Order: sequence, then structure tokens, then C-alpha cells
Amino acid sequence: MKNTNLGAPYSTPVVILGACNHGALGIARSVGSLGAPVYVVDDSSRNPTRFSRYCRRHYTFPIGSTARGPLVASLLRIATEIGRRSVLIPTTDQNALFVADNAGALSEWYILPNLRPEVPRQLADKYSMAQVANRLGIPTPTIFRPRSRSEVIQFCDSSEFPVVMKPTGAGLKKYIVRTADELLSRYDEIASYEGANLILQEYIPGDETTIWMFNGYFNADSECLFGATGQKIRQCPVYTGSACLAVCRANRAVYDTTVAFMKALGYCGILDIGYRYDARDGTYKVLDVNPRIGCSFRLFVSESGMDVARAMYLDLTGQPVPPAQVAEGRRWVVEDCDLVSSVRYANDGVLTFSDWFRSFRGVRETAFVSIRDPLPALAVAVSDVREAVRRVGALCLPTPFRRASRDIATVPSSPLMASHGAKDAPPATAPSRDT
Repeated sequence: MKNTNLGAPYSTPVVILGACNHGALGIARSVGSLGAPVYVVDDSSRNPTRFSRYCRRHYTFPIGSTARGPLVASLLRIATEIGRRSVLIPTTDQNALFVADNAGALSEWYILPNLRPEVPRQLADKYSMAQVANRLGIPTPTIFRPRSRSEVIQFCDSSEFPVVMKPTGAGLKKYIVRTADELLSRYDEIASYEGANLILQEYIPGDETTIWMFNGYFNADSECLFGATGQKIRQCPVYTGSACLAVCRANRAVYDTTVAFMKALGYCGILDIGYRYDARDGTYKVLDVNPRIGCSFRLFVSESGMDVARAMYLDLTGQPVPPAQVAEGRRWVVEDCDLVSSVRYANDGVLTFSDWFRSFRGVRETAFVSIRDPLPALAVAVSDVREAVRRVGALCLPTPFRRASRDIATVPSSPLMASHGAKDAPPATAPSRDT
């Protein structure tokens, strides 16, 4: 349902649900700079978005899976305090599914895309997404979901390595595993995590230039009102993580495939989707679909300032979304994450200093540093220093106490590093250029 009682063009508030990464800060700056009031709901009081000049108020409230019932009541209470219907933007898959599942209760006070809840659930689950995509003729890597250790063993006996291992669950990250013994060892590690399950995906060889992204906004008729494609240059964690340096590049095949995919599903809302080019058969294969805003969405910004957050805001508040095109070659960087990853790439022999220096040509925006909004960058710097001190202190402990120290620090000091899984996640199993 659109808000037809607007008042001033940008008077409708925005409520950001979850601020664990730089994406939330990007939302606040994007719609906040238009003049829209921005409010943040998160379970941490240390996220950098709360320090933004565009954040009217920060609400600290548990938003994990154990608090879903109370969260509906709290969001409704927050909306009544704000005093008018607001655009609600979730920043994680979990929160996007929560919003879709509870749209009936929330829509009294929140303006939401009119999306059937089963659609984002199908897309967020990697196994069901692959099944849906293949049914529609969209290429994906071969994927297998083992239900037991014996099925993992059977997989090992009949499959080629390496494979991509994608466990789900808090604190669990994906790996590229090269042997059956390594896969079984990793499986035994994650089996102890409650609620964890495992996806095994075909490994597609290629460096970061084969990884493509699409960001777009689809209206109630599943028409793409704003969309753009780009490539990852560096990732955090390295080889398997989110983009920490990326570039906008037009890719008609990726764009058209995504638009057709979402039209067939009847999808509406913001979409973040990843592809990998498979040189073996010349196809772009869908890796992941995030039915919500991506943390790297500010890579995809037109000269007029249009991005997916603004496109959704305008459309849901009954305003036209003017045509906009992202500049070819525009680059965007997450400052501290890219620094950490660059050191790792250099140590692995795949990044020279001259290549690193040249890679910043064309950077038009950074995730945190902003002259107009300086406090979030300062907050991140303080958190990163705190995290570095904690890690150095842990390394100085006798070996038997290192794991205990890590386990005690269940909440990372840096919200940014937590969002990238850098606290407890082991390094990528295969530190090579073709991963």
C-alpha cells in the first residue's frame, strides 16, 4: 500500500531495521540527505549509524530470532511515537523474512512492498532458490544439501573437488574445500552449532573479475525502476566475502537475466543478487539472492544520487522514480575492511603495491568517511582500534587460554568486523587467486 498523504515530498519517515553493517549508514545518508526523517532499530548501541547526523533517534532492542514476537509490538510502538506511517527497510535476510511474514500486522503503521512472503523465503534459502531458478531456466551452480554425515560421505565419493561449503547459522562462514577429509572435518565442526545446516555448491573457477552483482528496485508490477550491475575487485573476508572494493560495469546478460527472473517470480522491493561467470560453458550462474538491500548498494549510485533506497522510498510514497543510469567505472570502497583484505591478498602474492594503489582510481565514495557526516567514521575507527587491541591481547595469552578469551568475547568490539565475520571465522581454506 502506498502512502498517498505525503505532505512535503520527503516528510515520510524511514525506519532502518538492523544496523550491523555499513549498508544501514548508507541508507541513512541516502534518504536522510533528501530530508526524510531517519530512525534506526538495532540490538547494539555501538553501531556507527546511530552517530550519523541523519539519524533522528536510535532504538536499542533485541532483533534476533528469539525476539520476533516482541519485535512486532516494539516496531508498532516506535511507529506510534514517530506519529505517522514510515517506510521500513530491513538490512538482513532474517529481518527481511520477518517483515514479509508480519506484513499484515506491520502495514498499519509501515509502508511495505506488497510481496508474497513465500517469495523472499524461496530466494533467501540457497537450495530452494537454485531449484526455482533452474525451473525457470536460470543457470546456477550444482547444489546439494546433505542431511547427515553419511550423505556427506556419499557426496565425497561421487563428486569432484574443490567444492564450496556454505554453512548457515550465526558466526558460520563459507569455505572452499579441496579434499574429502577437509570437508568432513568442517562438517564435524559446524554440526555442533544449533540450527546449523550445510549447502555444498559446485566450485566455479575464476578470480574476482568473474564475480558480478546486480542491485535493483522492482515495483508492485515487478518492473525494474532502477538497476545496475558491477564487479567485485576485493572481498572481505578474502575470496569468499562481501565486496570491500567494487566497480560499476554494465553487463546486459546479468541485467536481463535478473529482470526476467524477478518478473517470473512476481518479486517487488529491493534486490541484491550475485553471479559468477563460468568460462567452461560461457554462462553467468546465480550464486546468491538477497531479497533485501545489500550492504554494498552505495556502489550503484547515479550522477543524480539515485540508488535503490531512494528508488524504493519514492515509489512507496507515491512519487515518480526518474530514469537514472550509474556511471561506468564508478568505484566504492569499505575503508578498513579493504585494508585488512589488501594485506591478505598481498601476503598471498596476488596483489602488488602498484596494483593496490591503482585500484583506487575511480573511487567516488567510501563506506564511512564523509565530510558532511564525520562521526560514524570516527566511531568505526575507535571500534577497530579496540578490536585490534583485543586481538593482540589474545595472541599474547598462553595457547590454552586463547580460545577461552575468544569465546568470552562473544560480541565483537567492532560492529563492522562483526558484520563481515572477521572475529571468529577462520581464514579461507584456499588462499589462491582462482577462488
